[in-house]
Amino acid sequence: MGKIYIIRHGKTEMNKANLLQGRSDYPLNEEGIRQAGTAADLLRGVHFDHVFSSPLSRALQTAKIVVPEAEPVVDELLIEMDYGPFEGTDLTRLPAELITFFSDFVRNPAPEGMEQLPAVVERAGRFLEGIRHLQGNILISTHALLMKGLLEYLTPGSEGSYWSKHIGNCAVYTAEISEGRFSVPEQLF
Repeated sequence: MGKIYIIRHGKTEMNKANLLQGRSDYPLNEEGIRQAGTAADLLRGVHFDHVFSSPLSRALQTAKIVVPEAEPVVDELLIEMDYGPFEGTDLTRLPAELITFFSDFVRNPAPEGMEQLPAVVERAGRFLEGIRHLQGNILISTHALLMKGLLEYLTPGSEGSYWSKHIGNCAVYTAEISEGRFSVPEQLF
């Protein structure tokens, strides 16, 4: 028996500038480092037996700040959604195809060149199936859209409800693992 703790990375300069970051590899900024430190303080009473992270530096930094005594296992399945040609787009001046997609994630497919949401959920599910057998507490440091994919996979009947939910920097969701089964996740902070 144990729990998984899924954390979104702290803030970066791309987040601060309201740019679609995707797989661009930007480190945490000062605020992001403080956010990860606050998350570490809030999780101080939790002993983590396993720590996993996206390969992108912002997620790796977050994991190392939250659990400084562990070397995170990097897993490519935890990388952010591929935004393709829309990476770096100003979120305050979206092109029409992104406005359509963001207006209804469930019914509107991602624009051409972007990873589709069912592929994100499938990738998230492959990761979760790979850790299902682990014992103890697990930290998973990742990104907003991949985190939503994990939450979708863990929540039967969610029908896409997480796609439009705001998940802030260093937000944490947790779910229990017992006998290889996950509970429905809950937001911790």
